[in-house]
Amino acid sequence: MASEEEMMRQMMGFSGFGDMKPSVDTTYEKKLHEAKRMSKPVSQPNLVAEYSDSNEDDDDEELIGPLPPVVTSENDKEEANSSTKDDNLSNSDNDKDEDDDSDDDDVEKELLPIEKIPQSHEITLQHGVKAISAISLDPTGSRLATGGHEYDVKFWDFNSMDVNLRPFRTLQPCECHWIQTLRFSPTGDMLLITAGNAQPKVIDRDGHDVYECKKGDQYIVDMKKTKGHVAMVRCACWDPKNKSKFISCGDDGTIRLWDINQVSRNKDVIRFKNSQNRKTGCTYCIFSADGKTIIGSGQDGSIQGWDTRKMFVNTTFKNMNAHTGNDITCICSSYDNTTLITRSFDETVKQWDLRNFKNPVAIKEDLMNYYSSTNCFFSPDEKFIITGTSVKKDQGNGKLVFLERDTLNMAHEIEFEKASVISSLWHPKINQMVISLSNGNTKVLFDPTKSNKGATLCVGKVKLKRFDPGESLFKPQIINPHSLRMYKEKRTENVKKIKAKQRADPILSHKPEAPLGQTHGIGGRLKEGMSLTGFVIKNIALAKKDDNNPREAILKHAKEASENPYWITPAYSKSQPHQIFDHGSDSGEEKEEEEAGVFSSKRQKKEYGLHQE
Repeated sequence: MASEEEMMRQMMGFSGFGDMKPSVDTTYEKKLHEAKRMSKPVSQPNLVAEYSDSNEDDDDEELIGPLPPVVTSENDKEEANSSTKDDNLSNSDNDKDEDDDSDDDDVEKELLPIEKIPQSHEITLQHGVKAISAISLDPTGSRLATGGHEYDVKFWDFNSMDVNLRPFRTLQPCECHWIQTLRFSPTGDMLLITAGNAQPKVIDRDGHDVYECKKGDQYIVDMKKTKGHVAMVRCACWDPKNKSKFISCGDDGTIRLWDINQVSRNKDVIRFKNSQNRKTGCTYCIFSADGKTIIGSGQDGSIQGWDTRKMFVNTTFKNMNAHTGNDITCICSSYDNTTLITRSFDETVKQWDLRNFKNPVAIKEDLMNYYSSTNCFFSPDEKFIITGTSVKKDQGNGKLVFLERDTLNMAHEIEFEKASVISSLWHPKINQMVISLSNGNTKVLFDPTKSNKGATLCVGKVKLKRFDPGESLFKPQIINPHSLRMYKEKRTENVKKIKAKQRADPILSHKPEAPLGQTHGIGGRLKEGMSLTGFVIKNIALAKKDDNNPREAILKHAKEASENPYWITPAYSKSQPHQIFDHGSDSGEEKEEEEAGVFSSKRQKKEYGLHQE
């Protein structure tokens, strides 16, 4: 009979208590070694069968430890691969269907370029009655500045403005010179102003002075020797890469570079010359989008550019016959610095390629222009070129024209009744358009579904009533219904009733005194103001009010005059020693005769008898 230790070994399948490997591991390792050597896969079912044959006595017992990995045959692998391929194909088909559905949704949601124009709603900002020549929005789109031929610059804040649409500040920065251009700095904290004078000015976003350019000496011939412009400045532009620098151009034929930190004079000067190498006025100047090029236009219709990294002696590119003999009112550069568009008095818009600057790429004609501030610009996606057209007074409607970029064909237009479109802009951040008109109004176009902030904040915004701190100063009332009548306090009235009583009381309401015309010349406020003469009239001459009849007032002194005559009685003592007064005793007929110059016989007899005596 086997010992207990051997029986335990047979039951547990151990060769010994020190060796923990099962008996099946040896066969499994041999099979794997043979499979590797013969490069044949070992099937799991055969291994399991061998394992079960070697342990026939332990069929009902569970296996101890992890099962060996499942190794499939080549046929099984092919079947598995085919099934996975089919699954992948089905999944890819489903994904394609989903992608097609999403693409269809994107196509449905994608809008045409014309449909992206925000024009469904508009508000009107009333600047004045004369033409608005300059507008500018800060980079955030929350503050608008407008200026025109009335010499005023007005600031509009969309965040604080209500339905009344009133500016929060109005000022005249350049006295009696109409505004040419307005430009907010790249950071939005300063505003650059050019007017009809020779000194561009910089103010902060609240209207306080920051910097004013020096004026040059008009008797110096060499324009590089002067400290500033000597003639009217036409345009100015900020450096897009440096908020403290800007350029300006004017009729003195120069483009001057300025630095806010340098007060004494301009930083550098570019002399603008025509095809005959003579001085000509410069009408417009800009920086390129990267700030590496300065582009200017002349009164002779030429366009010239200079590289800011080099000396301003030779031009980088130029075209002396861009708009021959006509002033260029605007130049705009694309974001990629390869395309240039220009607007001129010759009623055209031209597109230029800076890589081949000899001839324009496209020309659009019959765009009327009567104002030197008429601009042109690219839409935010650069698919349109936008400009305005002018009309004579009461002879038509001005238009805001949208031209295709490649061909300059008419794509869309917006009309404005009996007004010319002078300056306009399309802010990309708030997706709203601002248009200045010749009738003194500024239009802000927006779409509630496509635009954000800006004009959408003030439309329908009602002005809130200010809190009156005096309303909370009334003494609180203690109501005790069970107290005696002598101790009960009177119920306090609400604020509305108290204020109504105060308005009815002229003293509490501080009612001003009525003018002289309403009080019959007695008391009241004088129309001419409180001068010395007015003070004397009010306090001395009109101090005593006397409504008595002047005849009765004179007869009061009749007794004293008869007893103590001094003036009149001694003079008539010989001719009329006894005075005769008319006390109203005569009949109506005698009064009528007296008025007609005929005396009654009774009065004639009396007077005759007195004279005889």
